[in-house]
Amino acid sequence: MAELPSATLCAWFERVWNDADEATIDALYAETAVAHGLPSHPLPGPEGFKPFYRSFRAAFPDIHIEVTHCVAEGDLAVVRCRVTGTHTGDGLGVAATNRSVDFTGMTMARVVEGRILEGWNSYDFMGMYQQLGLQPPAAADVS
Repeated sequence: MAELPSATLCAWFERVWNDADEATIDALYAETAVAHGLPSHPLPGPEGFKPFYRSFRAAFPDIHIEVTHCVAEGDLAVVRCRVTGTHTGDGLGVAATNRSVDFTGMTMARVVEGRILEGWNSYDFMGMYQQLGLQPPAAADVS
């Protein structure tokens, strides 16, 4: 029996982000997958997603993403998340502020046969930057 889309999406946050298991990106993010709504989007395939992942994990080595709600229908799953961490690295392109962040967001993903094919993200990155005392990069500066 195929894994439910909600189980795949929850495993993504637990293994990729909380367990810092980069190999899970290759296992759960399809070669043709695309992530929308993140800095530097769209992020095509595992090799397109990994630079964003590495940058964010470098900025917040202690990042924790708690899935607080999950809804699924057919091949779609939606999770609401609480993101916490401390900015102790320079992965955002600025010196570490050593400030903590606590913000929320949501991801909706289309999952087929246990792999994410497309994801739409809506996270409070503005709130994150405000908590760090930083200005978000201009749209033209986001690569």
